[in-house]
Amino acid sequence: MSSRRSRSRQSGGSGITDDQINDLVSKLQALLPEIRERNNDKVSASKVLQETCNYIRNLHREVDDLSEKLSELLARTDTNSAQAAIIRSLLM
Repeated sequence: MSSRRSRSRQSGGSGITDDQINDLVSKLQALLPEIRERNNDKVSASKVLQETCNYIRNLHREVDDLSEKLSELLARTDTNSAQAAIIRSLLM
């Protein structure tokens, strides 16, 4: 346990407990497809956090790619059409 967390507990601070951290890591683990597919309950917290960061980066890339594709589609669509309105709403 880190000395900072130890001091927080000793002083009665409102810091997060080890149980809360473990619970949050378990919840993250359940959300990550990469880890969930392995069906392995013994994944370290650092691995879960690393996979979470990778997953979020990949999601950002996908959003950027989809936004770019929608922008290109909008550029080729009649700006007054219903389809253009739908694309604009997706880009907002």
